[in-house]
Amino acid sequence: MNLALRAHQVTKGIPVEFESLRSLIRAKLQQGLLPYNSIPRVWGAPGDGETCDGCDLIIEAPAMVIEGISMSDGSKPLHAADRRQPLQLHVTCFYLWDMERRA
Repeated sequence: MNLALRAHQVTKGIPVEFESLRSLIRAKLQQGLLPYNSIPRVWGAPGDGETCDGCDLIIEAPAMVIEGISMSDGSKPLHAADRRQPLQLHVTCFYLWDMERRA
């Protein structure tokens, strides 16, 4: 099992199916709720009650939050979500967001 997925499942003691989470993040990308562009710099820390932009669950320690600010690279038309937007994601949600935005 992917360690990032295991950490996500433990966050609230609620199992989250990997494919369901992938579908949710894909839908948020398509709806413009998550950006397609990259995040040039990210940082991580133990969660402190942040809401994950990917799955909408609370991120609490010991789970890690990955944070960054998405920026437009000017190479394609912007979705509403692609203008400077701070993001806070579980490690698993970050991984899936990064995979899905590149697909």
